Amino acid sequence: QVQLVESGGGLVQAGGSLNLSCAASGITFSGYATGWFRQAPGKQRELVARITSDGSTNYVDFVKGRFTISRDNAKNTVYLRMNSLKPEDTALYYCNAHWKIIDYWGQGTQVTVSS
Repeated sequence: QVQLVESGGGLVQAGGSLNLSCAASGITFSGYATGWFRQAPGKQRELVARITSDGSTNYVDFVKGRFTISRDNAKNTVYLRMNSLKPEDTALYYCNAHWKIIDYWGQGTQVTVSS
């Protein structure tokens, strides 16, 4: 059984930082493209950052320079370091593992940024 478990969300003031973690069981992250998505109330889920199986990273424009995605293969965990947080970053953040037509999702961790 595959499980992705996110943690690290919380309430932070604008300009602050959070470090999200996503731990996997049942799969090996290094064989997947792993991404962080987010969904704000009333909005569609959107990609934030992704790290491929070979370690390449890409980010959407609105987080470039502020967020960093990384992976620890030994811990089978993916991280999202979020700096300079803004109120518009408030959302439920989801971890995703993707390979061909297969997608696995975590349950999400809430990030709330106060102004």
